[in-house]
Amino acid sequence: MRDLADHDRAFPIDGWGSRNDLRHEALADVVKQNPLPRCRPKILTRAPATQPIGGRLVLHDKLGLVSVTVIGFDEQAVEAWLHTVTEVDPPLSWTRLPGGHSNLTYLVTDSAGRELVLRRPPKGELLPKAHDMWREYRIIDALWPTAVPVAQPIAFCDDRAVADTHFYVMGKASGRVLHTGTAAVAWLDAPARARAGEAFINALAALHSLDPETLGLQDLGRPDSYVARQLSAWHRSWTTQVDSARHDDPRIHELHELLTARMPKQGSARIVHGDYGPHNTLFNQSGDVTAVLDWELATLGDPLADLGYCINSWVEPGEIGAYGTDPATARPGFPSRQDLIARYESATGADLGQLAYYRAFNWWKLACIIHGVYARYMEAKKSTEGVDLPDLFRRMRACVDAAEQQAALI
Repeated sequence: MRDLADHDRAFPIDGWGSRNDLRHEALADVVKQNPLPRCRPKILTRAPATQPIGGRLVLHDKLGLVSVTVIGFDEQAVEAWLHTVTEVDPPLSWTRLPGGHSNLTYLVTDSAGRELVLRRPPKGELLPKAHDMWREYRIIDALWPTAVPVAQPIAFCDDRAVADTHFYVMGKASGRVLHTGTAAVAWLDAPARARAGEAFINALAALHSLDPETLGLQDLGRPDSYVARQLSAWHRSWTTQVDSARHDDPRIHELHELLTARMPKQGSARIVHGDYGPHNTLFNQSGDVTAVLDWELATLGDPLADLGYCINSWVEPGEIGAYGTDPATARPGFPSRQDLIARYESATGADLGQLAYYRAFNWWKLACIIHGVYARYMEAKKSTEGVDLPDLFRRMRACVDAAEQQAALI
């Protein structure tokens, strides 16, 4: 599995250690089930920029910048290559951006203030198909002309004369993600919070309205049996790690049976983000979505499963569960879940009569993911320093409780 231990955006939970551990579990499943073709051009570029890179693009403004020695890139070779694919004025400054799923991510700024973001896999031996920069680049490149806001794709490079591995370049712009309620109210006033909810669900509706084949992404993943395959994989994950976690819950197995028996028929496959929530969406201070981040889990599948995850992540006032004590959207001014559901239904025309099923499935799946993380801690495969294991356990059970509540509505 992939080591994503330096990434803190994947799940907006405070106080139990590395939040990316959940993504670590989920990524392994996506990489295994949805390999992409490995053929690729040496260099894939877009037209040279005629103005400073920016606009609606954004990546890591929410994170502090860390100035360090550049690792993983020959600065002179990359800077010479950059001149061939976009407009840059030397000298260039390099700043390491924390996070990035253990991929090495740098902000490169030229003398005119233009900003680019470079991403490459980590150094060292990698699992096959892990840290696939081409997959990420291909998705944002296909989505860039659409209504789905993404970082501007600039160029992809797989030339060993430039770097020892493949990498890509994208644009950067301003904006912030919403991790906590405290951060949300500091960034967005009440009218902007209302706008943020509308823009948030509009972006997902836009994604689910796209035809993968039209975008050239018809081979992004297996299009059929999306929920069925995940039910099988995550139940297997739970059962094989019961001894390691020193914990089993009969409700997981009962819910697995129920969800398998009551599974809705999947409609047309669409591009699903896989981790769409306020923690992976950048907003400007007017509440507009400037970019959707983190496409590593994206594949083809059931858009209603994606919606179920999204709605679960949109926490309402007074709720205490898997998303911590200060979830961003639980503050006054944000639309309700029902507001988002109605807006999505109106935008897509989707039949949401079985949304409770998809919400139950996503709570159940999240419980299985946390169980796997908890098992690794209990086996001492990961350091527990700074990790609140009792709270992690509580949140796992909270997911099962939420799954039960939604399952009762099926």
